[in-house]
Amino acid sequence: MKKATKELSVLSGSIAVLAAVLATLAASMLSSAQPAGGADRPDPVTEAAAFRNYFVKKFPDVKLEEFANGPYALNEDMRRQWQEIDQFPPYEFSLEKGKELFATPFANGKTYADCFPAAGVGIRQNYPYFDASEGKVVTLELALNRCREANGETALPYVGDAMAALTAYMAFTSRGKPFDIKIPDDARALKAYQNGKRYFYTRRGQLNFSCATCHVQYPGEHMRAEVLAPALGILNAMPIYRSEWGGMGTISRRFTTCNSQIRGLPLEPQSEEYRDLEYYLSYLSNGLPISGPGTRP
Repeated sequence: MKKATKELSVLSGSIAVLAAVLATLAASMLSSAQPAGGADRPDPVTEAAAFRNYFVKKFPDVKLEEFANGPYALNEDMRRQWQEIDQFPPYEFSLEKGKELFATPFANGKTYADCFPAAGVGIRQNYPYFDASEGKVVTLELALNRCREANGETALPYVGDAMAALTAYMAFTSRGKPFDIKIPDDARALKAYQNGKRYFYTRRGQLNFSCATCHVQYPGEHMRAEVLAPALGILNAMPIYRSEWGGMGTISRRFTTCNSQIRGLPLEPQSEEYRDLEYYLSYLSNGLPISGPGTRP
């Protein structure tokens, strides 16, 4: 009995230490680089460096670019299984579908290529971006639907197979290219970045988890049958084929699923909060290569 009590005490102490580390990092990220006078102006460059250094120190044996491979960078057994599976990737059918959809003309004869720079090839690494004319973040999923609507087509569901296939194809054409997300010197862009950061660290749902609880505090650990991915590079492999889904899933689907898993209320796909969250996480992964489409258990 005494032994069990002692072990429980040690475990509780370890959890408390981890919680303190996370709280310290969150506080640092949410308040760093404020200029004299207390103005709440974030410094994305400094914060991104601190965020990256946290993971490099936490996993000193992992090469920086490997964080783009999520849990496979942290777990050797999973990595071997992934490499074997990737010889005949389960997302291949979706990739082919996306390529076909991308090239299929709309009713007016135009295609998605008419809506994007470089005909939409090799540009995934530049999304999301801040649109100064509108004052908001534009993700790749949103840009694809805007393209459709501008050409007289109906918008696709953001959590559907067609959107997943299109983004899978566009990601594939950018494989190996580093994320290059810009935050212009615009108070609205900085606000979007800050809003994404706030959402990332805010606890919600019946489990009282934040995004950071799983992906900053416990990456590499198991949650049920899942090995948690580090937040650094977490969007580089998107969209992903998940065994539990039995198909491809968009970033929108992943965000809504995460909220459901913590027994929280999912937001509307492509809501401002989700777009700002994607902006924040993508910026933090600048320099890491696009590895999508990816696979996860």
